[in-house]
Amino acid sequence: MTQDVSCASTVSSLRTEPFAGEELSRDDFLGGAVRLWQPKDGYRAGVDPVLLAASIPAKAGETVLELGCGGGAALACLATRVPGLNCTGIEMQPAYAALAQRNLDDNRLAGSVYCADLSNLPADVKSQRFDHVIANPPYFENFRAVAPRSHERAVSRAGALPLETWVSVASKRLKPGGAATFIQRADRLPELMSAFFGCLGALELWPIHPRSLRPARLVLLRGRKERRAAFVAHPPLVLHRGDNHERDADSYTETVSKVLRSPQSLPFPDLKSHQMRRNRL
Repeated sequence: MTQDVSCASTVSSLRTEPFAGEELSRDDFLGGAVRLWQPKDGYRAGVDPVLLAASIPAKAGETVLELGCGGGAALACLATRVPGLNCTGIEMQPAYAALAQRNLDDNRLAGSVYCADLSNLPADVKSQRFDHVIANPPYFENFRAVAPRSHERAVSRAGALPLETWVSVASKRLKPGGAATFIQRADRLPELMSAFFGCLGALELWPIHPRSLRPARLVLLRGRKERRAAFVAHPPLVLHRGDNHERDADSYTETVSKVLRSPQSLPFPDLKSHQMRRNRL
């Protein structure tokens, strides 16, 4: 489905001109099940949106909204794994919004991408409530960020809006019982959790460790609208085998490798099993 991606935002530093063909590469994700156009110099998707997409317990016929969708990597990976989803993306940079729509269309995935700021969502989006809202917000606050080489990468890495705003918008767009899932740097977890506690319940935290003996660098945090349950901190997801990087070769754990190379789900650890373990202690 092709969507008008004319942008409501007028921020001058955003990438407004469409990417020319020579500026793009087309890269395989999920073992080639998804092929994404990406800028050669600019924001390029890594493992983070793939892990985020794999963690979403979506079902055919449900609706998903991604805030700050970039070039559409998470939406494309999620919609490929779960056929029949109705996907919507919000992206403030016009060139990336157009690229995300192109990536959905070229992978024959149903979805609409709107170019808009979170503080000024289109009426079509405001009129909807979604089963899932996902987000991979900029990892650095503006005043802490080290400026990358391109303006558009800077916008992707450093955001002017606080995480509280991202979470508030996500909560407002959810159906009762719907889930918001964010991936974020571990050092911003206090800010993110505070925002979640303000408007969502039944929080679940899944730390992501690069290796078993190293501290978490990323976290997945999920909360549900109008739901109450005790906070759960799950055992960590470990990305790489071994305690140290020893050679230039793939060292992903078996679970993570499957997720990165195929349309494989990565569900949060089972809450019932977690509760049973706690009861045995």
